[in-house]
Amino acid sequence: MKVRPIVTQSNDTLAREFAAIAREAGAAIMKVYEKGCAARFKVDRSPVTEADELAEAIILERLAALLPDVPVVAEECAAKGVIPKIGSRFILVDPLDGTKEFLNRNGEFTVNIALIENGMPMAGCVYAPAIDVLYAGGETAWRVERGVETKIETRRYPTGGLTALCSRSHPDAKSEAFLAHYPVADRREAGSSLKFCRVAEGVADLYPRFGPTMEWDVAAGHAVLAAAGGQVLMPDGETFAYGKTSTGFRNEAFVAWGQDKPARG
Repeated sequence: MKVRPIVTQSNDTLAREFAAIAREAGAAIMKVYEKGCAARFKVDRSPVTEADELAEAIILERLAALLPDVPVVAEECAAKGVIPKIGSRFILVDPLDGTKEFLNRNGEFTVNIALIENGMPMAGCVYAPAIDVLYAGGETAWRVERGVETKIETRRYPTGGLTALCSRSHPDAKSEAFLAHYPVADRREAGSSLKFCRVAEGVADLYPRFGPTMEWDVAAGHAVLAAAGGQVLMPDGETFAYGKTSTGFRNEAFVAWGQDKPARG
């Protein structure tokens, strides 16, 4: 696939370019998924597969052609200590978010690409190749499913109570304790960054995460959610920012909200 370098572009245009790259990486992932593969374990004991590495190589090559002057922080390179010096503008890549979902063969794994400017995600895409559903956002947000593109936006909080999303593979007690302070009427599980997208398209209202994550896990979903009218904040309501080189791009707790943060109960 030829990717044309972009000099001046809107965030929606960039999100579409990222989406094309994510689809190509997703196709490579699915070839590995169909034949099956074993996992190895990185130093932090998180799993990595042939699919992670193959997808990341494709994405890095395409991004180098698209935005040659923008540094890219990618999960598997970072795991090997290969991290470029970043400025106010850089890209975060998780080539296969939800490796546990991939290994469990439940389809809830994604390709994540996001552009960060001044600490905030400005354009991004989340592609789930096993179910062929893509979410993207820049100035606006949209979903592409079965070839049909639909604009998405968050919903107003239902008067009957909130729908909360919880991690399928990484449940944690602190997230449960946080939810106890809000009028939650329904809880649903989902894998990978699809949780942000479910909030973005208005089928859920919040997603708290107090367990460990990295910036590349979160940025693309954050970009889609922000474009759809939502936000990602620290649990106390403070800004959740990117480019935390002092922590090795490790995040603290966050909450994804569909609308403004409601008052605690």
